[in-house]
Amino acid sequence: MRKAYVIALDQGTTSSRAMLVDAQGRVVDTVQNPFPQLYPQPGWVEHDPLDILSSQLGALAELTVSHGLGPGDIDSIGITNQRETTVVWNRETGRPVGNAIVWQCRRTAPIVEELCGDAAVARRIADTTGLVPDAYFSASKIKWLLDHVPGARADAEAGKLAFGTVDSWLVWSLTNGQVHATDVTNASRTMLYDIHEMRWDPWLLDLFGVPASMLPDVRPSSGDYGVTANPGVVSGVPIRGVAGDQQAALFGQCCFEAGQAKNTYGTGCFLLMHTGADACRSTHNLVTTIAASAPGAEGPEYALEGSVFMAGALLQWLRDELGLVDDVADTCAIARSVPDTGGVYVVPAFTGLGAPYWDAEARGAIYGLTRGTNRAHVVRAALESLAYQVYDLAVAMEADAGLPLKVLKVDGGASANDFLMQFQSDLLRTPLHRPQNTETTALGAAYLAGLGTGFWKDTGRLCDLRSSDTVYEPGMEDARHARLLEGWAEAVKRTMTTAAT
Repeated sequence: MRKAYVIALDQGTTSSRAMLVDAQGRVVDTVQNPFPQLYPQPGWVEHDPLDILSSQLGALAELTVSHGLGPGDIDSIGITNQRETTVVWNRETGRPVGNAIVWQCRRTAPIVEELCGDAAVARRIADTTGLVPDAYFSASKIKWLLDHVPGARADAEAGKLAFGTVDSWLVWSLTNGQVHATDVTNASRTMLYDIHEMRWDPWLLDLFGVPASMLPDVRPSSGDYGVTANPGVVSGVPIRGVAGDQQAALFGQCCFEAGQAKNTYGTGCFLLMHTGADACRSTHNLVTTIAASAPGAEGPEYALEGSVFMAGALLQWLRDELGLVDDVADTCAIARSVPDTGGVYVVPAFTGLGAPYWDAEARGAIYGLTRGTNRAHVVRAALESLAYQVYDLAVAMEADAGLPLKVLKVDGGASANDFLMQFQSDLLRTPLHRPQNTETTALGAAYLAGLGTGFWKDTGRLCDLRSSDTVYEPGMEDARHARLLEGWAEAVKRTMTTAAT
């Protein structure tokens, strides 16, 4: 008898979710549990791994109990997770040696500066891992824990400790310590993994002082991660999919071919372009990363990744700090109430400018204000600034990859804004596809698991499930397109510091 569901576990930065997905790719139900954020010092961000675990297991248990589900109803489980967050635990006791260091945490920046400050070292790291050396990634976080938790380094050298990103911690816990593994996408975010040779890199392990015995086995994103055996959840369910959140979203958006891309309009934006079998080295300080692959892929597949710092956060600023809107959802109608911005440009460099400009000292600005400027002009200019930033990122990706952007698939809160989506399509001169179900991160984890068991036949079947996409087609005339982009480029130039220009 065919089993009815796949369950996706979506372990995020502020909450853990369990999602029930049926054979038609429909989300039947979701349970979400928040957990505490810990800020022991300025710039430090931590999670208690036991809080992560209890919130995730609790969501899974509530979902299965509320629907009366047993092993006979659940085909498989897929896991997607906040990336780079670092957990170290004792193999014998299963207890963490301390709190997890979260991807946002900046405490290890001095370690990265000390070890990677030499240009040759930084270049070798970028060549090997696809990453720009930064405290964002896991390597320096592991070193910090081993150096600052009493007895940790000695235990690690003795083979008693295990390291994992959050997916590994969940797999270990769900299988009751039987499986210590991660997938290729999460491994590629540690700054310890050779994305070309597909192995942990000995030189990097030595550089950061990480014993190889701590490391998880690296497996395909759609692969065998054991079966559930934790007393707190339904047992005997295969875990068959694992991927970091942004790669899971790329897969959930059915971006399976080179030139296809997805953009998540969240607090910031995460833009990923699939580049096929080519690990494209970026000349714009973008990140080269491993993409999740369907079963049967001949070799690793890659993506370019870049981020926009201010997206949904800019719209919240309009609401909370300027009081220009009562509800972010109103920005669509407000923007449409005027034919254009009246020459106003918003450059939201609140925390600097990212790719392709990379000016950390730049600060936000509004240009082109006149006596005739009103609220609608500023709101429209703010929305347009999101699209301009994504345009800049996409142009950089096209140049790095040597590929045209075939289609942009969108998700995240601001993707519901029809004005923004049409303007984005017009700027990119590329069709935009917004799925009816925008829970693409969790769906990606579910798809990877279900493909691994045959619950879904192949990726073609997954594409068929997306037939209800809303499609935005570009339609802006050439002269206006050129004029708007020229104005944006001038606004950005005026915002940048002298050192960056």
